[in-house]
Amino acid sequence: MEKGHSYPEKALITTANEHDRNQLEVMVDDKECMYVFDRGYLDYERFDRMTDDGCFFLSRLRKNAVTRVVDDFKLPDDSSVLSDQMVLIGTTQNRTENYFRLVKVMDSKGNILDLITNRFDLSAEEISEMYKSHWAIELFFKWIKQHLSIKKFYGQSEWAMLLHIINNPHFTFLLYFTVDKHSYCNFLLNKPARSHTFMHLFWLYIFYENV
Repeated sequence: MEKGHSYPEKALITTANEHDRNQLEVMVDDKECMYVFDRGYLDYERFDRMTDDGCFFLSRLRKNAVTRVVDDFKLPDDSSVLSDQMVLIGTTQNRTENYFRLVKVMDSKGNILDLITNRFDLSAEEISEMYKSHWAIELFFKWIKQHLSIKKFYGQSEWAMLLHIINNPHFTFLLYFTVDKHSYCNFLLNKPARSHTFMHLFWLYIFYENV
């Protein structure tokens, strides 16, 4: 995210039977970023490694997670956050080496969310808002499934399929970021992406870049 806008910055292609949590180590390579991910990526050893490496993260703990409170941080009187604490995660036999921050908030449905991060320089409200912003990722995946479906590969080689997978979203994103205000673009964006629309997107991009 940047200035209120969300867009994909990096993508990895793997086989269908490979869990995406194994790719987190590859994706985390920028110490200037705040990595926000859901409970599917929970790994206490990884939390320690990211902290030791100087990388920032924000995630959500499971309800049965074991924590030991080290300190309670005072919240403003008008805060919507339920609690803000410094904790150690895990049991005595398997506990994190670093201290983390546990922020408890309530979502719009009344569910209590336990947010865990290694950022102590932000307010609890900022932590809460950051986690809310990760829903943009879920909406993005939903949009991909609706509009960027590939029902048939036009080549059987690994290289041909790779190009098909990569080009499918690229042309659509190219259109979105350059000519999304045009009615024809809106029409295309509301249709599932197909290979015959790629030429429309390509020529539209060239046309608008040269007017």
